[in-house]
Amino acid sequence: METLYSPDIVSIEAGAPEGQSREAHGLEAVLAKGQWWSDNHEVHSAVINGPFPHDDRFIVHMKYDVTFKPTGKRFPMEEGAHYTVRDGKIVKEEFFYHMG
Repeated sequence: METLYSPDIVSIEAGAPEGQSREAHGLEAVLAKGQWWSDNHEVHSAVINGPFPHDDRFIVHMKYDVTFKPTGKRFPMEEGAHYTVRDGKIVKEEFFYHMG
């Protein structure tokens, strides 16, 4: 991720647990968020479509079958990710998914 992401990246989730922010600012915070996700989810399968580029942006569509490790709950997850690029680095990522 260090080669693709700007040190000043902003990551925005569709939602966040109560008391937490939907936004992460800076590469260190985004890496920590990704590590939390990896530590807390087991991915059984993944289908990635894209990227679909348009000017300085692109979209990726993802479908997962995951288990949330703390509860053992297995569920399908589908999301769209919208990325903005400047000077060859991703400066913003936004995730869109159903909060059910």
